Amino acid sequence: MKLQDILTLDCTICAAPASSKKRLFDTICDAASRKLPEINQHDLLQSLTQREQMGSTGIGNGIAIPHGRLTNSKQAVAVFITTENPISFDAIDNRPVDIFVALFVPEDCCKDHLSTLQNIAQLFSDKKIVKNIRKCQDNHQLFDIIQEAS
Repeated sequence: MKLQDILTLDCTICAAPASSKKRLFDTICDAASRKLPEINQHDLLQSLTQREQMGSTGIGNGIAIPHGRLTNSKQAVAVFITTENPISFDAIDNRPVDIFVALFVPEDCCKDHLSTLQNIAQLFSDKKIVKNIRKCQDNHQLFDIIQEAS
């Protein structure tokens, strides 16, 4: 599954004013809860924080892919956020992070989940795409970059 297949404009947020990992996760869960009304925000937050406790999802170069599995969902949801300022995220390169792609996937879709994570990592290894993401001024521009990426 590709990011382009599960990302929607209403889950794309450019220049969010998050100042910490906690505030960022709150913003992510708020956006995801609109797509997953059957799951409360606390459960969404718990899925992200449980995964993050196993090790940071900051993959380096100012990028993180926080993700969590959901027991009561049949649908995968992506939330794509850039922040006004980079935040501390315990990334593997110890650099602050300003680009986040959060994933929520059904617990029984492990294979699809790993494939999606791989697709996202590959997409964000393209320095030109990352540079263009950091130049975005609004949600539409941010969303379009992902939709146009091959």
